[in-house]
Amino acid sequence: MARQKIIAGNWKMNCTVAETEKLLKAILKGAKSIKGTKIVICPPFISLPVAAKILKSKRIELGAQNLSEFDDGAFTGEISGKMLKSLGVKFVIVGHSERRQFFHETSEIVKTKAKQALNFGLSPIICIGETIKERQASLTQEIVQQQLTASTAGFAESELKRVIIAYEPVWAIGTGKTATPEMAQEVHAFIRSTLAKMRSKLAQSVPIIYGGSVKPENAAGLLSQPDIDGALVGGASLDAKSFISILRAA
Repeated sequence: MARQKIIAGNWKMNCTVAETEKLLKAILKGAKSIKGTKIVICPPFISLPVAAKILKSKRIELGAQNLSEFDDGAFTGEISGKMLKSLGVKFVIVGHSERRQFFHETSEIVKTKAKQALNFGLSPIICIGETIKERQASLTQEIVQQQLTASTAGFAESELKRVIIAYEPVWAIGTGKTATPEMAQEVHAFIRSTLAKMRSKLAQSVPIIYGGSVKPENAAGLLSQPDIDGALVGGASLDAKSFISILRAA
């Protein structure tokens, strides 16, 4: 079954509001000729309103980098799914390895956040992936399976249909190291087989995208693999030319 390619830019903690405006306009200009690929941009929270205004009625969709586990209330500094929805956000990244590593988010927390996203009509991009120590210990499949099943435990079929899985080997994020297309494909195929055991009907339709130092030089090789349905792009999404090159590769 043919799955639409998805390219999402995760800007992380970069870009002021003014810089967001400039970068988005450059990406929009370059993306005019891109057909058939779903494009998502995830700027910092403070830039979501201006991004929503710029992207209104355009083909690029708006995503957020995180959301709260809670609906509302006394949770200083948090942003709820309801707030994101009100801004026109359609996607939200949950469980990114930086959240798991630096903010100690467990798969249980990731599951709760993904549920919150779904409850407010947002599509969660659920990130999973192993560390370099885990890969060297031949634990990649065990870790990936554990994170995938725990982060989606109890999801109904209708909910899983709205989920995007992002395989991001922790050792490849921001390091310049990238899994070879063959290495990435092997894990993506394993994730799809794990999904088949969970929900056989959905295994071929759930998008599984790759993240981890994706750049113009390696994008075509990664995106040509049968089970790699797109990319979650970090640093390269902060440069309009590089990001457009990745879009063209898709």
